[in-house]
Amino acid sequence: MSALLTAALNAAQHGWHVFPLRPGDKRPALHGETACPHTSPCAGGHVKWEQRATTDPDRIRAAWSTGAFNIGIATGPSGLVVIDLDWPKPNNDQDAPDGAANLAALCERAGQPVPRTRTIRTASGGTHLYFSAPAAARLHNTAGTLAPLVDTRAWGGYVVAAGSTINGHTYAVDGPALINPLPPWLMKILVPPHPNTSTPTPGPTPVPVRAHRYAETALQREQSAVRAAPEGRRNATLLASVRAVGRFVAWGDLPRHTVEAAFQAEGEAAGLTAAECRATITSALNWSARTCRPRPEAA
Repeated sequence: MSALLTAALNAAQHGWHVFPLRPGDKRPALHGETACPHTSPCAGGHVKWEQRATTDPDRIRAAWSTGAFNIGIATGPSGLVVIDLDWPKPNNDQDAPDGAANLAALCERAGQPVPRTRTIRTASGGTHLYFSAPAAARLHNTAGTLAPLVDTRAWGGYVVAAGSTINGHTYAVDGPALINPLPPWLMKILVPPHPNTSTPTPGPTPVPVRAHRYAETALQREQSAVRAAPEGRRNATLLASVRAVGRFVAWGDLPRHTVEAAFQAEGEAAGLTAAECRATITSALNWSARTCRPRPEAA
């Protein structure tokens, strides 16, 4: 039995839903929507990696018998929230604090200890902190919501599992192995506040259903473009795709945090670093906010 198959089975024994990543890479090895053959599990429509991730040992053995695939853990179905502590980009100020330092500063300001839980050292030297997800809230990915260079992976996201190797460096358990619940004070930061409905007040005109659906379609189309971008064009494609969707954020059709999380996941899945994705997405959305023209009037 290969080491990668063993690692995939070990992850599944924890109840974590796994799926294959490209050998030596962090991108999914499963076909994308544009290349979907619409057969087998996709006979009724394209099934994404989050839905295909599994804990079934037979399916895992069958998948990893065909190649030396790295291992992805779909965090949402696995009941996980993973905090990703990243490093600054190489061309940034080398004295800038990394994600771990920024998380420590956040904890100090909140008067809370730095949380201890299952810790994975990534291939780039960063850190993944695994927490059990709260049952009361369905959390999604965030990029920089907690602090700079501190991202989270939950529903709609995945992490590279321990045992996977990229550029000769292996993801490995480093420190505590047991998983603790996500601290409630961190959950409060990650959960958007509920709107106040006690007293109706005049506000912006609601987004028409048609406009919202059109915006969702545009977002899905541009996510597919980022996913299919060839090496050497990934960052440029990400910039163009976010700008294409940015007008819907400016018009109020899509929440900014939703767009940020969607493109962050696609950019990283395409092979860009978390910091590179975050900088490109922020730049593109800020540009859209500055340059967006008013919504065209319906004919």
